[in-house]
Amino acid sequence: MNQINHCTTGAVLFEAETDSLRDCVVLAVKSCADLRGAYLRGADLSEANLSGANLRRAYLTDAYLNGADLSEADLSDADLRGADLRGANLIGADLRGADLRGANLIGAYLRKADLSGANLYDGSLASH
Repeated sequence: MNQINHCTTGAVLFEAETDSLRDCVVLAVKSCADLRGAYLRGADLSEANLSGANLRRAYLTDAYLNGADLSEADLSDADLRGADLRGANLIGADLRGADLRGANLIGAYLRKADLSGANLYDGSLASH
């Protein structure tokens, strides 16, 4: 059993009979679960299909999101410090106010992504 908890309250946002947190997150997104404020620090979500996910204010510090599909995802005000987003699909993603300090966005697809107010200090950024 894996579960996704809220980063400040600890409340269970989603749980599933899965072998990994990655699979649990993918199932949550498939079922349109509200993952606002999810605590996913250091989670390995590489290559995961998270298209359209509601990850507003999620805690994704040091998460591995390389190659992940985050198209149209709501990542506004999310904490993505040090996250690995190499080659991630962020087309149309809402990253307003996101903390991307030290994040690796090399090769990320950022077309139509909204980065208004995002903190990109010391991040690696080269997009398609």
